[in-house]
Amino acid sequence: MELSEVKAFLETSEEKIQSLGGLFDLEALEADIAEYEDQMLDPSFWDDSNAAQDVINASNQLKSVYETFKKLAALQEDLQVMYEMVKEDPESGFEEELEERVEEYEEALNSYELTMLLNGPHDKNNAILEIHPGAGGTESQDWGSMLYRMFTRWAEKKGFTVETLDYQAGDEAGIKSVTLLIKGLNAYGYLRSERGVHRLVRISPFDSAGRRHTSFCSIDVMPEIAADNAEIEVNPDDIRVDTYRASGAGGQHINKTSSAIRITHIPTGIAVQSQAQRSQFQNRDTAMGMLKAKLFQLQEEEREKELAAIRGEQKEIGWGSQIRSYVFHPYSMVKDHRTNHETGNVQGVMDGDLDPFIDAFLKMNITNDEQ
Repeated sequence: MELSEVKAFLETSEEKIQSLGGLFDLEALEADIAEYEDQMLDPSFWDDSNAAQDVINASNQLKSVYETFKKLAALQEDLQVMYEMVKEDPESGFEEELEERVEEYEEALNSYELTMLLNGPHDKNNAILEIHPGAGGTESQDWGSMLYRMFTRWAEKKGFTVETLDYQAGDEAGIKSVTLLIKGLNAYGYLRSERGVHRLVRISPFDSAGRRHTSFCSIDVMPEIAADNAEIEVNPDDIRVDTYRASGAGGQHINKTSSAIRITHIPTGIAVQSQAQRSQFQNRDTAMGMLKAKLFQLQEEEREKELAAIRGEQKEIGWGSQIRSYVFHPYSMVKDHRTNHETGNVQGVMDGDLDPFIDAFLKMNITNDEQ
């Protein structure tokens, strides 16, 4: 990186820091953090453990925003000082270090900018992610298990935790369906970019003739919504609750008790199920939260359709409208058809390197919102 490029970057990044600082009031942020800390010192704070946890989570989120911004602002000043030193004395030996620190700072600043722009009503929530293989039997079910591994690896790299709420194994290999709860700050904000149809092209390991096959999986992503969330109402008369024996690992408990829960919302036909917990009551709460998440998603889809109709947009939804293609043969490439972002490092993507695709999607949405 030339010194002139460093100068241009520092000028741009300084403007970006000022712009990010304008998204919130630092003094107000400090006051809010102090207020949360006062609440945590109250002797009765833990009387309601759920409310207490909500306060702690909110406090940690504000602290992360505040502390990261202060750190980035300080780094901006340090780099400016180092740039002036190198400019005055090119033989100082700091030029290589300056370039390395600028690259690290650019990555951190871009990541923070995207995080700050995840400002949707549920972007900061945990995410419920469902994988549904399409037609094609074993081929598609195996593709589903590959995506299951990909999203799990991505979540682990982000420091998120993954819980399997429901798992239906394939007949010969792979999965029939999987529902995951991915826990972490902004999990839904990031993963909503993955909602849609994912297409795989490869030489099938299940085809003795070694022919090329195309498989599809549909990915559905919703924000986690608590079962007792009052914003989304569910009439008890509108649901049917069924119990059944959970499948999979679990020993004697799995074989002897009907702890798994399936809830069907009769007006919409939406059905959700949970078998992850040992308790039928816990599975019911989990399933009710999933139902509310799906009803929220349904409301969002209706709102998007209304906006699209007003704008005169035509959006096709179906197996022919895949959002991303993963080509293993005759060449190696993963391409997102919405952003046109692509890479030849297929193995890296399958190992969870999804951030470049997620970043490209978020930046595209930001650009569209500004137009």
